[in-house]
Amino acid sequence: MSLKIRLARGGSKKRPYYRIVVADSRYARDGRFIEKIGAYDPLLAKDDEKRVILDFDKAKEWIAKGAQPTDRVARFLGAAGVVKWVHGNNPQKAEPGEKAKERAAEKAEKAEAAKAAAEAPAEEPAEEAAAEAPADEAAEEEKASE
Repeated sequence: MSLKIRLARGGSKKRPYYRIVVADSRYARDGRFIEKIGAYDPLLAKDDEKRVILDFDKAKEWIAKGAQPTDRVARFLGAAGVVKWVHGNNPQKAEPGEKAKERAAEKAEKAEAAKAAAEAPAEEPAEEAAAEAPADEAAEEEKASE
């Protein structure tokens, strides 16, 4: 049986209130639990002493018995010095997925093609103007000679 120290949600819609409980990991989040060891009210100010109420002695006992705290509860316990809490590091979390990478590559190709198409017509008129310039000079010379 794998035990978890976790939050069980209570309260009404848009007014969350959590109990900190010890439960079997197979039980539903808000379902059956073994023991309630505290409460968490996220609506209170962060510096309010009633925001997190936790029986640290019971938490230590359950951890000694093999219960694993969830990240949020481990943060509470870490603030109290019961367990060592380390911020998780997942560098791949912000990396886009395969489809997003494909879409970005297609978009880059289209932008590159549009840029190349925009540069190509700009070069052609310059060449045409250079080709027409001698013809215009010849026509002017003919008019001047008349």
